[in-house]
Amino acid sequence: MKKHLYIGGKWKEAKEYQTLTSPFTGEAIASVAMADSLDVEEAIQAAKNAAPIMAKMPAHERASILERAVSIMEERKEELVRLLALEAAKPVKTGRAELARTIQTYRFAASEARHIHGETIPLDAAPGGEGRLAFTVRKPIGVVGAITPFNFPYNLVAHKVGPAIAAGNTVVLKPASQTPLAALMLAEIFEAAGLPAGALNVIPGKGSVVGEQLVKDPRVAAITFTGSPEVGISLKNKAGLKRVTLELGSNSGLIINHDVELTDALIDRCAFGAFTFSGQVCISVQRIYVHQSKYEEFVQRMKEAAKRLVVGDPLNEATDLSSLIAPKEIGRMEEWVEQAIKMGAEVITGGERLSERLYPPTIVTKVAANANISCQEVFGPMVMIAPFETLDEAITLVNDSRYGLQAGIYTNDIHAAMKAADQLEVGGVMINDFPTFRVDNMPYGGVKESGFGREGIKYAVEEMTEQKLITIKIG
Repeated sequence: MKKHLYIGGKWKEAKEYQTLTSPFTGEAIASVAMADSLDVEEAIQAAKNAAPIMAKMPAHERASILERAVSIMEERKEELVRLLALEAAKPVKTGRAELARTIQTYRFAASEARHIHGETIPLDAAPGGEGRLAFTVRKPIGVVGAITPFNFPYNLVAHKVGPAIAAGNTVVLKPASQTPLAALMLAEIFEAAGLPAGALNVIPGKGSVVGEQLVKDPRVAAITFTGSPEVGISLKNKAGLKRVTLELGSNSGLIINHDVELTDALIDRCAFGAFTFSGQVCISVQRIYVHQSKYEEFVQRMKEAAKRLVVGDPLNEATDLSSLIAPKEIGRMEEWVEQAIKMGAEVITGGERLSERLYPPTIVTKVAANANISCQEVFGPMVMIAPFETLDEAITLVNDSRYGLQAGIYTNDIHAAMKAADQLEVGGVMINDFPTFRVDNMPYGGVKESGFGREGIKYAVEEMTEQKLITIKIG
């Protein structure tokens, strides 16, 4: 299967193609076009040419296009889920959950397209403002450059493409190298839904080529990026006056307070948060701090929950975890565990590869604060658990991180909950839930090295529009 670039509403052959292989089997899936500098130039110009068409398109038409895309996705659900299993090794039941969220995200975008509005300004609140009417409107920003990661090839793309279309913008999308097929499928879906040519351009390629050019080109008005802090910070430094939204790394912390009953539901929720999609989730539970009175029981029950999880073929309906995105990540997991052990850590379960491409759910305790498992982003099926004595200590431990995306606390004490909500240095605090919680209309983003700006359709639309003030002198 040969997959071309999608530029200006047409499929275009590239000078170079790259073989895409399955993370689970290692077998070739497709030959995928790799954009060069001229291709990027053409895609940006196509988006620029289509920008006036999208800006003039009535809101109801933009909403209808998004709704038609949703209908096509619903008709092709199992095909789209299978594609995720092949190129991302995402288990089919996990893939179905992602696709359901993706559909919901585009539905939110369709709704938001009909509700983009400004406000009236009481100018007479200031001397000299009498006799004037003032109001604001939101105008599309123009060309949006979107750079997306491998772990949610449908839904994280939806969080960039959906609000961009809803707001009347055009998009040049660079998908992750390991998951370009989902993005190219999206181009096919939006073409069938009636999106004007050039409004969405999909160009797989190297970040050093495509990403760099999108960030530096003055025709691109905004960059929205999900990926590593190192790349995100570099992009922001090069973006100049462009709007930039960055969704970066995390090592999300969860607090289990002394007053909580360790129910099966709570344990299963924590195991899901730590190990779903092999921990390759930005808000995966990576650090769990448990009150010392509950610590031994919690560790034992988490171990039992981890051992119940099925690791294997992503196309198998029973599979909970499959391959990490690349074999080199298995080696990194082993190196990080070995480092932690040398620093005094204890492996409770897992810790050794099952095969060249499979790594088991792993629980580690007694981890030093400066071990990679504690202070870096694992992005694998691994969680550390540590005890604490006081809530102040637990909050300090969670905050002792370069990241600050989301955190969670389980407690029945409203004062403890509100103290954590106030003092945790993160973009979102989940009370009586894990930090992996996200629904697609909530504001989502972090502080510190976890990002800049907010996603969630309404909030992304604000990032992707310009506010224009209009005043009218009466009489």
